[in-house]
Amino acid sequence: MMAADGLDAERVIEYFKGKSILITGATGFLGKILVEKILRVQPDVKKIYLLVRAIDEESAKQRVQAEVTDTDLFCLVKERHGKGFDEFIDEKVVALAGDIIYEDLGLHPSVLRDLADDLDVIVNGAATTNFYGRYDVSLDVNVMGVKHLCQLAKKCPRLKVFLHVSTAYAGGDREGLIQERPFEEGTALREGMHLDIDAELRLVADLRRDLAGDDKAQRKAMKELGLTRARHFGWSNTYVFTKAMGEMLLGRMLLTAQSSMGLVVVRPSIITSIRRDPLPGWMQGTRTIDTLIIGYAKQNLPCFLGDLDLVMDVIPGDMVVNAMLTATAAHSGESSSPAPAVYHVSSSLRNPAAYSVLYEAGRRHFTEKPRLGKGGEVIPTKEMHFFKTIASFQVYMLIKYRLPLEILHLVNILLCGLFSRLYSDLARQYRYVMHLVDVYGPFAFFKGCFDDINLERLRQKMGRSKNPENDDMFNFDPKTIDWDDYFYSIHIPGVLKSDAYWPRTTHPYSVLRWNKVDLSHQT
Repeated sequence: MMAADGLDAERVIEYFKGKSILITGATGFLGKILVEKILRVQPDVKKIYLLVRAIDEESAKQRVQAEVTDTDLFCLVKERHGKGFDEFIDEKVVALAGDIIYEDLGLHPSVLRDLADDLDVIVNGAATTNFYGRYDVSLDVNVMGVKHLCQLAKKCPRLKVFLHVSTAYAGGDREGLIQERPFEEGTALREGMHLDIDAELRLVADLRRDLAGDDKAQRKAMKELGLTRARHFGWSNTYVFTKAMGEMLLGRMLLTAQSSMGLVVVRPSIITSIRRDPLPGWMQGTRTIDTLIIGYAKQNLPCFLGDLDLVMDVIPGDMVVNAMLTATAAHSGESSSPAPAVYHVSSSLRNPAAYSVLYEAGRRHFTEKPRLGKGGEVIPTKEMHFFKTIASFQVYMLIKYRLPLEILHLVNILLCGLFSRLYSDLARQYRYVMHLVDVYGPFAFFKGCFDDINLERLRQKMGRSKNPENDDMFNFDPKTIDWDDYFYSIHIPGVLKSDAYWPRTTHPYSVLRWNKVDLSHQT
């Protein structure tokens, strides 16, 4: 591990020079930011191997190009290399056609052997993040995928760091301070229970066999089984449950594997859009809190279940990547025993922001910059109602939607479908609200606070750089964030430019293309 007085931005940059890195999950939001950052700050990296699902190497290369390196996120790297950008990418980035759910990652033995001989760092960012997804799929990716990468790690003679991206919410829906501790295998969140990962895998295999040939029944049963097993052991959903199991398996397989390999687990909270470089506000997909922003902007989310006074734990994606790169350099070649280094990349302890901060920033944004109708008329922004208890929310939904829907359904039958469209629109809005509450409601009532003492110690080891301009290059301190300014000036405009807000068929991409000018505001 680097000496406490020897870790600064220059040292972190220098660490990745000549290194070969395998990254899984590179087509995801965090993975793209990671790849871009490495290529931007250290163009002398040896190789970045990206494992992506594809039928062959050419398809894998095309997918990496289309979904990663050709995105607007790489604008600064493209500016630096100009016409030589494609040649630079071809030299540094290697697309591998495979999948972590398979033994040997689905790679040909010769490819696997060459990869193992070359790797210095493995970063596992692949995951299925569906809260209520199929149990078998979640186990395949979030648990067995970890196992297969660990098997690769044991074959890598030069490997210095294995970094695994988990989630802070794997710690469960607990109140109070949630510490940065590794999971002990077999320990469930519900007291007195023992979690046997192998038994869970057998349970899924048995169900697959029993329902073989009936895809619809199998899909439904797997979703129900995942949620049932998660709650049985004390977790709220299939995603966080299987991520916790993945961490347990990681510790079992690698703690005694190699004495000269650092083992790091990074647990981000809710990841939001880029705050600083290379494109403030850039994001991909829908973050948890963005559902509220989009619903409020489109005025199709009249109410939500949640307490605006509670703290939401969010952290910009570029800060997560900064922490990952710093931790990688800090733990390189370090003995992992007796436990991995665990880092909560979060904000609730050092710079908490309540949901009211986001809501007020959104209300101010849409008041000052209202939506316009097709004729240019201003569409008024209505208040969104929040309910602090499930009971009050259920009463509201009953009076506002369920009873009118029942009455409208009867009238529609009597009048031969005269109000079919009205009934369909009202029913769709009701299902939309209920779905969002079911998926995201638990976050709005989360009362835990993620301790980040380990990450704070890592921050304190970062000394000043010889070049002052580099001091903020690997910033992951939430105290430096003005949340109101970030949401109003960076994140909300970013959400409104993203594909999460615009339907694929109507996104005015030529008008709203990402560039450095559009969202240049810095906090």
